[in-house]
Amino acid sequence: MIVRRCSGGVVFYANKVLLVKNDKGEWTLPKGKIVGEGLPHESAVHRVKLETGVDPKILDIAGDTIYEFFSRSRNQRVCNAIMWYVMEAENIETEISKEFLEGGFYKVSDALEMLTHSKEKSLVDVSYKKYKNYKKEK
Repeated sequence: MIVRRCSGGVVFYANKVLLVKNDKGEWTLPKGKIVGEGLPHESAVHRVKLETGVDPKILDIAGDTIYEFFSRSRNQRVCNAIMWYVMEAENIETEISKEFLEGGFYKVSDALEMLTHSKEKSLVDVSYKKYKNYKKEK
């Protein structure tokens, strides 16, 4: 089994969160593999910008998730260990990468219905609470 270190962002703007729809039709959060000796937080910012055009600011650690899947291209199981960060965008303008079917900022309540994977739903829920607390303190 291949184990990949990844990182990603739970990016908020007001009461909206950034989602992308992958080529399998799954709604998910922007994330990707950490390249070389890269640090997780740097990689998370880079992946969000690369995949969505959004240049986010990290506010806090959101948590981590681990999942396995079968890679048809590699013909073996892959385990993604993802470190997530609570992030904030300056606006809702996006430039979604061509690798995705669509994406953008969606109301958190709608996003929780849209997200395909339950782990990411929980992650958005917890991260939104952290985001709101951060905004109260400012």
